[in-house]
Amino acid sequence: MDNRKESALILTRPFTPTATRTVLRVFETTDLHTHLLGYDYYADRPDATTGLARTASLLRPLRRAAANSLLFDNGDFLQGSPLADIAAEAGTAAAAIAPHPAIAAMNALGYDAATLGNHEFNYGLDVLARCLADATFPIVSANVRSRGGAPLAGVTPWVVLERRLTMGDGRRRRLRVGVIGFAPPQITRWDSHVLGDAVETEDIVASARAELHRLKAAGAELVIALCHAGIGSSAHAPGMENAAVPLAALEGIDVVLAGHVHRVFPGPHFVPDAAVDPAAGTLHGKPAVMAGANGSHLGRIDLLLERRQGGSGGWRILSHEAAAEPIGGAAAEDPAIVAAARPAHLAALDALRRPVGHLDAPLRSHWALVAPDAALTLLADAQRAAVAPLLPPGLPLLAAVAPLRTGGLGGAGNFLDIPAGPVAYRAAAALCLYPDTLTVLEITGAGLAAWLERAAALFCTIRPGAPRQPLIQGDAPGFNFDVIHGLTYEIDVSAPPRHAPDGHLVAPGARRVRGLAHAGRPVAPADRFALVTTSFRATGGGGFPAETARPLRVGAIAARTALLDAFAAADRLVPRAEPVWRFAPLAQPTEVLFETAAAALAAPLPRVARGLRHLGPGESGFARFAITI
Repeated sequence: MDNRKESALILTRPFTPTATRTVLRVFETTDLHTHLLGYDYYADRPDATTGLARTASLLRPLRRAAANSLLFDNGDFLQGSPLADIAAEAGTAAAAIAPHPAIAAMNALGYDAATLGNHEFNYGLDVLARCLADATFPIVSANVRSRGGAPLAGVTPWVVLERRLTMGDGRRRRLRVGVIGFAPPQITRWDSHVLGDAVETEDIVASARAELHRLKAAGAELVIALCHAGIGSSAHAPGMENAAVPLAALEGIDVVLAGHVHRVFPGPHFVPDAAVDPAAGTLHGKPAVMAGANGSHLGRIDLLLERRQGGSGGWRILSHEAAAEPIGGAAAEDPAIVAAARPAHLAALDALRRPVGHLDAPLRSHWALVAPDAALTLLADAQRAAVAPLLPPGLPLLAAVAPLRTGGLGGAGNFLDIPAGPVAYRAAAALCLYPDTLTVLEITGAGLAAWLERAAALFCTIRPGAPRQPLIQGDAPGFNFDVIHGLTYEIDVSAPPRHAPDGHLVAPGARRVRGLAHAGRPVAPADRFALVTTSFRATGGGGFPAETARPLRVGAIAARTALLDAFAAADRLVPRAEPVWRFAPLAQPTEVLFETAAAALAAPLPRVARGLRHLGPGESGFARFAITI
């Protein structure tokens, strides 16, 4: 290709390659979560909105059109779908397939490097090492190491890729690209139940400072950070989870590929400030991209590079264009990815279609954020039944559960919808998305109240009497709305939240949770309870205050196993919604706006607060409702 032709580069800006200039196209995938094919395993049907196979169909022509390109993955590629879980389970047909289907697909696509996300550690180090051993591309992670500081098996802190770039005059010039990776340091807490003390982590920014001079000393002329972290605060705080912005501020970082939070950047959902330009796609003036999740988007950054002349040599970025390209519903699936994924896909379908029980009524999560929910009651009952025989008598046993599929960034199809009748294993996978184990905490009444205040950050602050205010905070995920079964309480949405949607404490004295009671009796701050929750929550996942509670030993019980046992124990399960919580009535009846799947209209509307009425269609397949509180 003659890359002096702008049309061949498919750019929307007039980049002009010359004898000293060229364009390097950098591609990113992130948070694939083993969504290799366009298939919804929970519903057992094709899904044209996700999957690396369609991302690859978008990638290949864009890569062919570029004289110079690099392809990176930003982590969370080994876990996050039923296919991933089954591929990791010893003794399954999918687990016997090597290489791991995600690695096989990435090998087929020709990745140049990848980093690790937090979910790579969900199955433990043995599974991780076995998967990475088959990768034909380097895996980099600078701030996650084995205990004692040695790199993890199959991982290096950074790598220098030597590439020959085609210049505007057709000549080729060498470029050494340094690639360095980072992941949230919270990994050691979130997965402590499978990692023990075998892994240590370091703050992302501190690790970058320590490694960048080594990377430069090794000859890196352009440094690309594969940062499995979101675009959060620009102010650095030690150990922060979403550190992409302060990382970009470091001298020596040239390009940032972000991820972890499943958002799209550049894009309109980010608020511009001095550090973040969501229109230009820059963090502290440096090119950046974040490509959604599950293969929904392909990140692309085109860098106009200039080779410096004279004694100093080296390269510099003159300009750039960043975009996150949606895969669209019409793209065909890439045959190489389909072939790489097919054996494990077929084995997964066999496992997911295995009968496990029977439901006398459907389970749907359309209203789980605004009313008691039968699916959450089923989970809570199953988890309490699993751990109750292992606990000493005396403490009332409660269960903290959260709805994992409530629309949000996942769209109008991201809801639990299990029909009545025979139930297959895929229903258990839909109810328990992650390979968590159960943990029981001894917790006080004050600790329970603090836990629920964190959950209540889901809601906006409502002004009584003001017209049609949104109920749900736009950036608050439903999976952090814990409901504690065994209690009753009200949530006052006219009071300010104690926490920001990301879990940070913003108003320590704020109080939304009212009338907290157990068995009809008010819960006192010093009262003691046993609370069963997931291993992720028990180690602080989601910003819940688990550090104030004391773990009780109950052994390693998988959350999904507890649910399967509940199905097996009953010939026919009759779902019921335990009346755990409700909205506290406001002094003046007030309508708030709430959106859920349009499919919710196919069933009778539930009773919510003072009333619920349908207003009409929302955007992108949602339906809009007014709730009177």
